[in-house]
Amino acid sequence: MKQILLLGGTGWLGQTLSRQVLDRGHAVTALARGTKPFAPGVSAVIADRQAPDAYGQVAGRAWDLVIELTDRPRFAREAVRFLGTAARNWVLVSSCSAYALQSEPGADETAAILEPLPESEDGVSADFGRAKAACELVTIQSRQGKALVVRPGLIGGPGDPSGRSSYWPLRFADPREPVLVPWAPEGQAHVQVIDVRDLAAFIMEAGIAGEHGPINAVGRVHELGEALDLAQRAAQRVDLSRAAPVREATCVRYGVEHMGLDGVNPWAGPKSLPLVLPEGSGYAGFARRSGARATAAGLHRRSLGETFEDIVRHAGGSGTGMLPSGLSAAEETAVLGAVRKRGGASG
Repeated sequence: MKQILLLGGTGWLGQTLSRQVLDRGHAVTALARGTKPFAPGVSAVIADRQAPDAYGQVAGRAWDLVIELTDRPRFAREAVRFLGTAARNWVLVSSCSAYALQSEPGADETAAILEPLPESEDGVSADFGRAKAACELVTIQSRQGKALVVRPGLIGGPGDPSGRSSYWPLRFADPREPVLVPWAPEGQAHVQVIDVRDLAAFIMEAGIAGEHGPINAVGRVHELGEALDLAQRAAQRVDLSRAAPVREATCVRYGVEHMGLDGVNPWAGPKSLPLVLPEGSGYAGFARRSGARATAAGLHRRSLGETFEDIVRHAGGSGTGMLPSGLSAAEETAVLGAVRKRGGASG
């Protein structure tokens, strides 16, 4: 049984990590402010990482693995300072947002990262990518290279708090028709989702194994249309498992080039079409990053269809109304009206 310390642990990924560690028979201690619940079975340490004695309850112990989730360079620096010498292995969960460019399809871990956030902006700047780049730098330097830096792409799965991976399977599971479906020319829009459960298992297993260096933890690449087809089929299969009739939704195709004109946002957030990247070549590689090193190191990636099915099951018929991303029923109706005026297609 390994002794694993999770710095964080009450968010979506942290909760999933905690369950993965416990399910595999290891002991997990999680240090967090306690503003959100810890996973059942976790040894909880409530501490504010801005306090001088933040690590007092966990320092001095011989940890088999420390997993750091922060995007605050100061926290990353101080954690390694107080715990680094007692930890056999160390994982920093970073992000593909740390890369300097998102325009090269198939780019791997050798690609340049952003200029790290300076100490003077720590806790002030909202630049997530540069903050993660700074966390990487201080961790690797302090551990003299003996740290695993996991760079996830888009994380999805049951309980996704962003709603990005949830919107489409839940929208197709909703009997309200027609469904506004984004369309882009072949080869111009892609989706790459890593299931949170697969990511958590990889972080734990690769961390315990002592993997070092940066690794992209990303899902398989799908064209946008293929991903939407998988979302619709997932909704149908879950309906079938409940002995409900299989329903083929009526869809209205919506050219993504009209999104700006109609006030529809890309990617995520209110009045958006989730998973649709902003236009322009600057994002050509965002959902097409190489995951070869991760799969060689043991990353198991379930199919996107399976992830979508589990999202529908987990939601239990709650629909898209409470998601922080996507279109409301009224917004979708308004955009459908604009499509019809332009002579949009259905199918």
